[in-house]
Amino acid sequence: MTTNPHLLVAGTRLEIDGRLVKTARLEDEAFVDVDQPDALIADLKRLRAADILTFCQRLPLNTPQFRYPMEWESIAVLPVTTYEHWWTSQINNKTRNLVVKARKKGVVLKRTAFDDQFVQGVTAIFNETPIRQERPFLHYGKTFDTIKVQFARYLFREEIVGAYLGDELIGFIMLANAGRFATLTQIISMQRHRDKSPNNALIAKAVELCAERHIPHLVYALWPRGSLREFKRHNGFEEVKLPRYFVPLTTAGQLAVKLRLYRNPVEYLPEATILYLRGLRSQFYAYRYREAMTARPSSEHSAASEVNG
Repeated sequence: MTTNPHLLVAGTRLEIDGRLVKTARLEDEAFVDVDQPDALIADLKRLRAADILTFCQRLPLNTPQFRYPMEWESIAVLPVTTYEHWWTSQINNKTRNLVVKARKKGVVLKRTAFDDQFVQGVTAIFNETPIRQERPFLHYGKTFDTIKVQFARYLFREEIVGAYLGDELIGFIMLANAGRFATLTQIISMQRHRDKSPNNALIAKAVELCAERHIPHLVYALWPRGSLREFKRHNGFEEVKLPRYFVPLTTAGQLAVKLRLYRNPVEYLPEATILYLRGLRSQFYAYRYREAMTARPSSEHSAASEVNG
């Protein structure tokens, strides 16, 4: 797969992915509305830079606004009114107990600057284990310098909350303001401290911040399958479907859209089959990375640890 993250078309930054069929998407689509796509589509056709343009409507616009080919994309959304309402009505006793447990175990949450000390903590978290979410972890093996550059790009719209155990950073979130909603661009914690429920505490803090700012929705990436879906559901998130459009730009794009080649073939399988295949994949990666995993006593899997970007 090739990626060009720097293409600027009609004032919009795009990423171009794919080899045989190239697909263009907004680099910052969670933060940008495509109100009038005609100019963007015309310029892409003229440049012949891609075969398909895909873009998604943003909350709260869940009714299709355009007549392009589309499919529904499911995202995880937490409606926010007040922190008290979330605490009493949107989560269950088990989740409340986990948030309380984090505090009792000594987890302290505080807003954090993106400084060298924080980046060192992030580097330690990322390099704790090569496997997260039952597959190789995207950021495993990255150096301090690489992380400092990559994660400083969007600080102008992000607020960082760290979860600390003493002086040690054991987890963090990056909460981004997307205008009509907030989104968790990053949420991750050390797996060796999963018994202290830092991710539950971090989500509680994100809800508190949204309530303080009167932000009506908190988005936590896509609506997943399996244990991560249950984690999100137990923390008050709901499935919300938004229109995602696939606009053919070339003859190859027309054929690809007609045959729905933009979809991952796995998506056509029943959920039970997908979860079974995931289990096999998990066993394969556990064996492949067994030396790195056994060298780290902190390597147990946590369904609640996720990095979105």
